[in-house]
Amino acid sequence: MIQVGVIGCGKIAQTRHLPEYADHAQVNIAAVYDLDFERAKGVAKTYGARACASVEELLADKHIEAVSVCVANASHFEVSAAAMRAGKHVLCEKPMAVTLEQCEEMVRISEETGRYLMIGHNQRLTKTHLRAKELVSQGEIGKVLSFRTTFGHSGPESWMIDRSNNWFFDKSRAQFGALADLGVHKTDLIQFLTGKRIRKVTAKLNTLHKTDDAGKKLDVDDHAVCIYEMEDGIVGTMTAGWTYYGREDNSTVLYGTEGIMYIYCDENFSIVIEKKDGSRVCHQIDRIQTNTDQTKSGIIDAWVACLLEKKQPGISGAEALSAMKAIFAASESSRTGRTVEVK
Repeated sequence: MIQVGVIGCGKIAQTRHLPEYADHAQVNIAAVYDLDFERAKGVAKTYGARACASVEELLADKHIEAVSVCVANASHFEVSAAAMRAGKHVLCEKPMAVTLEQCEEMVRISEETGRYLMIGHNQRLTKTHLRAKELVSQGEIGKVLSFRTTFGHSGPESWMIDRSNNWFFDKSRAQFGALADLGVHKTDLIQFLTGKRIRKVTAKLNTLHKTDDAGKKLDVDDHAVCIYEMEDGIVGTMTAGWTYYGREDNSTVLYGTEGIMYIYCDENFSIVIEKKDGSRVCHQIDRIQTNTDQTKSGIIDAWVACLLEKKQPGISGAEALSAMKAIFAASESSRTGRTVEVK
């Protein structure tokens, strides 16, 4: 039985980490922590865990082998680093950290301590995305030439447990907006599907509509459009937004030399392939999660499998670093008005 701790008991912890840990026969939730101690006590009661008054108290528990880090973005590095140095394996929510230096240091600490570091890029784990990667690898649409991938919904205010304390809109705690909240998922995904790394980024980040309680525009982006130039000449767009005030858009389209693959675009089929000869192949595998329709993400099962089998996670810190480099490049590109090379 693996003993785990959960640091941060907000929406993502209560929707994904805690119930999925509780559903796993080989996991016990030993302890939880939250800035709101009353919230931590309520969560602890629900899951038969101990509520800790500090991160340090939780990390001092020698029985805990692994932790989920579900705190605000700006604290990801500090908490993850402390956990690994305390001998805990770490599953950290995305975005990995808020500076490239912090991301690189997290990878270094993981290597130094021998502790696993996994980042919550769960989109690559959906059954449809896994099947889409297989089909691309099998040449179903030939060589991928271009793509467009989108993740947009109405914003995190519809997701928060405590809407009066929306850290997503606080630049000091979030650092990024929609780009790193949603765009990092699609950035990781497009590299996963194509098997190619992003090499150059041209981006525009905007605050189109979101305001704070006083009606002032946010200091973080609510919309981002990126042009990604990848290895082997693949060029495509990634769009992320908190300004999609209808149905969520979580779609990807791959344009190949032999046809087009539509992923989570169709009402009835999760993958539709249209060949250049006019033929059409449809697959109904699953439905993508939405904020209002959450299903099991697969991230906890993948994480626990790594712990049980004592193997490095596929979505390791080192793997996630390449997506984060593209995110930082996008931010720089928007700020400077130039195309930025991903080193």
